[in-house]
Amino acid sequence: MDVSTPQHAALPDPLQRQLLHRAGIDRLRDMIIRGELAPGMKLNERVLAAQLGISRTPLREAIKFLASEGLVALQPNRGAFVAAIDAPTVREIFHVLGALEGLAGEQVCAQASEAQIAEIRALHYQMVLHQMRGELADYFRCNQQIHARLVDYAGNATLAQNWRALNAKVQRVRYMANLSGARWLQAVREHEAMLEALTARDGTRLAAILRDHLAHKLVMVLGAFENAGGERDLRQPLPQPESRHGAQLPALSG
Repeated sequence: MDVSTPQHAALPDPLQRQLLHRAGIDRLRDMIIRGELAPGMKLNERVLAAQLGISRTPLREAIKFLASEGLVALQPNRGAFVAAIDAPTVREIFHVLGALEGLAGEQVCAQASEAQIAEIRALHYQMVLHQMRGELADYFRCNQQIHARLVDYAGNATLAQNWRALNAKVQRVRYMANLSGARWLQAVREHEAMLEALTARDGTRLAAILRDHLAHKLVMVLGAFENAGGERDLRQPLPQPESRHGAQLPALSG
């Protein structure tokens, strides 16, 4: 005899709740990074729940989680807002990220398995394909996955935890600050050098490349801040990058 009730049947099991929680976090984070939710914007739970197709409970959990990452600011008696970030803070974070990725570069060459290196190589080739096609959003996704794998496969949980916490705070400005055609090609060449050093398991070289790569990215991001007059204006179109074949690429907009 089935003694279950409609009420019990309607309740999501723990796995379903976990999936809703994860999906809410990922989708809301993506909206913030892409600039669909601008810095300083108040998060309207009713509107966002409808947009994301989830109830307010997993949405509130997602908001709290993203607040812990620094992407959302919780203000007593006012609600939740998309967190803003200023140029001095960006500079500080990039300097620390450069040191963390440099350390990861040294350790990953000693710790990564051949299968893990092959996975990073496959992501690199996929990223280059997106760059040649002018697919900036997909390029950015692969780019971030490569950096995350380098950190994860270094085998240092403390390093990975701190890297993720800091990287989350600057993903939006890294995404919204458009690359010039020359800088985009330079970034790809730097990634090719990273892959060569990783394949050779040359930790000293990979560490230096990663530190320089972050330093170059910081110059580009700070330049975008200066040109736009602050992060809130980074959603405005900037000079567009060009592909290897000279065609203008689409803007990094939400």
